[in-house]
Amino acid sequence: MSDAAALFHVEDVLLVSIRDDIDDTDILDLQERLSESVARRDVQGVVIDISDLEIVDTFVGRVLGQLAKIAKLLAADTYIVGMRPAVAMTLVELGMTLPEMRTALNVTQAVRRLRESR
Repeated sequence: MSDAAALFHVEDVLLVSIRDDIDDTDILDLQERLSESVARRDVQGVVIDISDLEIVDTFVGRVLGQLAKIAKLLAADTYIVGMRPAVAMTLVELGMTLPEMRTALNVTQAVRRLRESR
C-alpha cells in the first residue's frame, strides 16, 4: 500500500489515517487490510482520521461509508475524526450521509467515547 493511507493498532482500536492523494487502488487495499485487521485482532473500534483531506468528493465520501460498513459488519464501531468545516459543508451539499459512522473532533475524543460505550 502506498503512503495514501496508514493503519495502526492501539490495544483494541484500529487507527486509520487517510491522506489527500488516495486513489482507487489504495482504497481497495485499505478495505482489505481494514477488514482483515478488524477480524484478526478482535478490534472493537475503528477511528478514521481525515484531517489531511483538503476536499471530499463523492468518491471519498463513498469510501468512508464503505469502510464504516465493513467495520460494522465485523462488529466494530467507527468514528471519523479531523473533519474540516469545509469538508463537512461539502458532504452536506452533496447530500451524503454517513449513518454507519460517528464523529469526534480528534482521535483522543473518539477513543474515549469508544471506551465509554463498552
